[in-house]
Amino acid sequence: MKLPNMYETFYHNLPNGLQIVHRKTTSPVVYVGIMVGAGTRHELPNENGMAHYIEHCVFKGTQHYTARQIINHIEGIGGEINAYTTKEETTFYAATLRQHFRTTLHLLADLVLRPTFHKKETDKELTVILDEIESYNDSPSELIYDDFENMIFEGSSLAMPILGTKRTLHRISKSPDIALNWMQQHYRPERIVLFVLGNVGTKQVIAAAERELSSISSTSSTLSTSNLSSISSSTTASTRIFRRHTHQTHIMLGSHAYPIGHPKQLTMYLLNNILGGGSMSSRLYLSLREKYGLVYNIDSQAVPLSDTGYWNIYLACEPQHKDHCLELCHKELQLLRDTTLTSAQLLRALRQLEGQMAISAENQENNALAMAKQMLYHHHAPAWQDTFARIKEITSAQLQEVANEVFAPEKIYTLLYD
Repeated sequence: MKLPNMYETFYHNLPNGLQIVHRKTTSPVVYVGIMVGAGTRHELPNENGMAHYIEHCVFKGTQHYTARQIINHIEGIGGEINAYTTKEETTFYAATLRQHFRTTLHLLADLVLRPTFHKKETDKELTVILDEIESYNDSPSELIYDDFENMIFEGSSLAMPILGTKRTLHRISKSPDIALNWMQQHYRPERIVLFVLGNVGTKQVIAAAERELSSISSTSSTLSTSNLSSISSSTTASTRIFRRHTHQTHIMLGSHAYPIGHPKQLTMYLLNNILGGGSMSSRLYLSLREKYGLVYNIDSQAVPLSDTGYWNIYLACEPQHKDHCLELCHKELQLLRDTTLTSAQLLRALRQLEGQMAISAENQENNALAMAKQMLYHHHAPAWQDTFARIKEITSAQLQEVANEVFAPEKIYTLLYD
């Protein structure tokens, strides 16, 4: 499907290796951000929580702005600024009117290049992060994701929580140099993407990037690869039960899957959507919610990472129903392993996914962030229509093949909060 020129995507690399991706739109709102390929998995055990700590604390002041000025600078022009940390990325971004693009990029560059980490200010933010950890620990529906990743990635830095621990955070916050040195080591230009989605000129984007981001240079030091070792995908089925004071039993099951860019990643994406990917017509929802009324909500997800990936099913139910729920989940997995989709079933699944992708693409913030991540790992950011054109080529036999690879019962981990 050919896109109109207004939505064309442009690419450029600065001499230091920093990548730029710009997609034009007709909207007066511009999304601009900086995505850095540095997250939890790049931390050593005594650094756990560093990437997330930095994401918070750069907003407490830079060489040109105080914390209050950072807030006023964006909100004073009606814009919004945000940031987040994942296992593999840290992202800073803002939405603003097109006439404020240059000043917004200047602020974002200051956050990434010139944070000050004044201890008086970062100590305040440390308290906020510790409160965030406590709040997270009080939410079993969120905490179970961390415990599940710890289970399937045991022995790897991917098993560590994004928020860190109280012990590691107190160590990290002792001196500004600890965080600044980590940023210097990991915020390398070849691991950074500047992304812009909006109705500004590409020449203007490149000129602003050269002015604001050309000063980032690669350090000559070598990154430790001990915490980036390959993740084994060979697993043996196991079950863990954690005793939690919860009214419901929370359950998660799943196993390893495909990394970003794997030839079977999109097949897994479609397969997951059929299984439980966020719609009321998914097989899990129709069975456990509609047919048996055992759960309020149930879903599944496929999570590709740079060199590995995983899938999971999450649900919460009354304790007396946990065995029945697990039985029904395994029944749906077995059906996908044993039964090939008919032509009508495959066509219906493709139509549903196409609609979901089109509706999701109406959210420009999601588009900008997805574009940045594609650029970080693929050095290319296809529009959703191009991605769906590849998905349309998937056959029922390929779906069944992937189901037998990733849903094999001997590979499935199960975690219960009982």
